Amino acid sequence: MANVNVRGLSDQTKEALRVRAAKAGMSLEAYARRALTRAALANGEQPKPLVELAEKYFGAVHGIELDLPSRSTQRKPVALG
Repeated sequence: MANVNVRGLSDQTKEALRVRAAKAGMSLEAYARRALTRAALANGEQPKPLVELAEKYFGAVHGIELDLPSRSTQRKPVALG
């Protein structure tokens, strides 16, 4: 999960949010999280699955090819006991 710090928020705004959160029976953090989530999804877009984001940023287009050496010997099994 990501963290967000909001700097420069006026005391009046923070207090108004705290009061709204209390009226909703929530912590200020939970209330802000819900408000930010709703705002982010307001345009009807759903968040992209993690696998799609990984493909976008780390997929074949952005990846690298490695030439791995073949294994010639196997290690001896470890005796436990």
